[in-house]
Amino acid sequence: MAPFPFTAIVAQDELKLALQIAVVDPHIGGVLVFGDRGTGKSTAVRALAELLPAMPVVAGCPYHCDPSRDACVPDCPRTQGAATVEVPVPVVDLPLGATEDRVVGALDLEIALTQGERAFAPGLLARAHRGFLYIDEVNLLPDHLVDLLLDVAASGENVVEREGISIRHPARFVLIGSGNPEEGELRPQLLDRFGLSLEVKTPREIETRVEVVKRRMAFEQDRKGFALAYAHAQQALAAQLQRARKTLDDVEVPDEALTRAATLCQSLGTDGLRGELTLVRAARAAASLEGDAAVHDSHLRGVAGLALRHRLRRNVLDDVGSSARVDKAVEEIFGA
Repeated sequence: MAPFPFTAIVAQDELKLALQIAVVDPHIGGVLVFGDRGTGKSTAVRALAELLPAMPVVAGCPYHCDPSRDACVPDCPRTQGAATVEVPVPVVDLPLGATEDRVVGALDLEIALTQGERAFAPGLLARAHRGFLYIDEVNLLPDHLVDLLLDVAASGENVVEREGISIRHPARFVLIGSGNPEEGELRPQLLDRFGLSLEVKTPREIETRVEVVKRRMAFEQDRKGFALAYAHAQQALAAQLQRARKTLDDVEVPDEALTRAATLCQSLGTDGLRGELTLVRAARAAASLEGDAAVHDSHLRGVAGLALRHRLRRNVLDDVGSSARVDKAVEEIFGA
């Protein structure tokens, strides 16, 4: 069943930009989305994955092995001459009650009991390789699981050492976490390790709310016809994303842009250098999306909130929110 078209999503511009940036440069570290239920968070993730071209994989490989790379594990089906096939980019949901074994993989009990052999049963991380791992209510996940997911997302590799099994397999994916802030918050140490962060809110404008309902109803009544109405826009955005991914490394980051980024982070008092790195990477991805050859102030301004608002220290005596603090610092440094 085809998902709702990405280009038909009403408003939520910051969410759509963050997801596109994460696709163009997966090294950014994923996206954390907080906000009200029913604001299109999971819809946007699945819709964006639909825009990406089918990916070539080694037939029968549980890790979606890339035929252009070395074998993912010693017993990969490619070592037996398996064919290359194309599959859609995976979007894997991580259930709230998932155990660590289900996430990272564990001993295959069926093979152990029937054949008496130790074999590895891949987990959700294997299924998400080269795609998206979507975690709803990420703020309700146990901290050790969130730590594990962030470590794997950063390294691009899942290492399992347990029950007499020792295996290492690739696990490169775009990590998307969503949640409702009323149900708990992530620890600041974990917040800082997500690349981009934003809050989506229910639209207040009557016209926007009406348009959302109209489009959803039209989609449910005639999915094929609705998709055809947005086919041209979908193709254009898909081509833009492909071009941006190919040209990302060619985008120049001048020293002036680096200085601006460092000045902004220093002004906001962000800890460490992860803020600068993420800000510059996000700005470079934004420049690539726009077809620009170099990072300019406009790109840094456009992604500053996404890259920095969740990295600010909390001041209990200051009622100003993190978004407002970033906006104020951006205005002071870049001008109104």
